[in-house]
Amino acid sequence: MAEVLSNPVFGIALSVAAYAVGVWLNKKLKSPLANPLLIAVVLLIAFFLLTGIPMGYYNAGGDIINFLIFPATASIGLSIYANFDILKKNLIPVLGGCLVGAVTSVGSVWALCRLFSLDATLTASLLPKSVTTAIAVPISEQNGGIPQITIVALMIAGTLGAVLAPSLSKWFHLDDSEVATGLATGCASHAAGTSTAVKMSETVGAMSGLAIGVCGVFTVILAIFFKYLL
Repeated sequence: MAEVLSNPVFGIALSVAAYAVGVWLNKKLKSPLANPLLIAVVLLIAFFLLTGIPMGYYNAGGDIINFLIFPATASIGLSIYANFDILKKNLIPVLGGCLVGAVTSVGSVWALCRLFSLDATLTASLLPKSVTTAIAVPISEQNGGIPQITIVALMIAGTLGAVLAPSLSKWFHLDDSEVATGLATGCASHAAGTSTAVKMSETVGAMSGLAIGVCGVFTVILAIFFKYLL
């Protein structure tokens, strides 16, 4: 049994199966709360709690999936290229919106950490919680943070964005502006939110993907500044 569990196929197959269940439930329930990613995470956590199987077995395949985050993030550029005319027409709003989003994200985390007297290590771990894993983890490590805590924060921010993006777009009357909806989703919830944005429309998905890259650059710069405040 140990040989089967230690095979990378185990972690990959388990992840695919959990996500497939999530997609099936999403189609059946047709609710934003039935987000495939959220369902997959809950199912995986429940599976390991109930079976007691060590996470080390899962990580053999999970690390391979994690590696694919980098090319998957880069592939978002294809949708950006397809909507390059929209980007040119909205260049200033895009840059301005991403800058405000990055400052708000990093600044609010820093302020809350100070308010609740969290130490420098936890603060450094949480600061990049709204950018993609490929950017957030190196920022966390360079500032003395704990990558595992950063990844948990990324999952929470991304999952919440993926689940709430459509509803928040309607509540704040952004659904008539695909550019604003996409930027807001990408700024707040990186690739996980973008997975929902793509389903909303191609333009929303493209702008959300663009926000991942632009906010990532701004966050790297801001992290250098906030490093001296830790």
